[in-house]
Amino acid sequence: MPVKIRLQRHGKKGKPFYWVVAADSRAKRDGKYLEKLGIYNPNTNPATIELNVDSAVTWLQNGAQPTETAGRILSYKGALLKNHLAGGVRKGALTEEQAEEKFNAWLAQKEEIVTNKVGGLDKAKEEAKAKALEAEKAVSDKRAAEAAAALAPEVEEVAEEEATEPAAEETAAPASDEAATEEK
Repeated sequence: MPVKIRLQRHGKKGKPFYWVVAADSRAKRDGKYLEKLGIYNPNTNPATIELNVDSAVTWLQNGAQPTETAGRILSYKGALLKNHLAGGVRKGALTEEQAEEKFNAWLAQKEEIVTNKVGGLDKAKEEAKAKALEAEKAVSDKRAAEAAAALAPEVEEVAEEEATEPAAEETAAPASDEAATEEK
């Protein structure tokens, strides 16, 4: 029975996520599988990949062939490297301890690369947010300046009207006072 390590699609339309499975190559894409090896979610940045490396290596040693995308995922998580190192141990080129040491060193290096990428993405997101905030503040300041400029002539007209009204009242007030004194 030819076995393939491939992706099995799940999720809703437009938001797929995948199971990494070992399945008979004659089975349907989303059909029966032999073993679930992990998950792959391309909707996140960076993509979320959880993989049982030991099970994947076991299937690879038993002759399972990964598809192109599954092969990239296995390579990214180190399953192909671990299979390669296990082949070296079987041939006597390495000891089990040396192979484990090389694999752990590779994992540490890979973890550092992923952490740097996540940190860079967070930094870029913060910079974009700060830039958007500055642009929004500039637009807000411009609108406030335009509103103040539009209100300035109206305020001057109102101030002129208020200045002329008290003068008119002062002139009108003595006349009414005179009329009141004349009546007495």
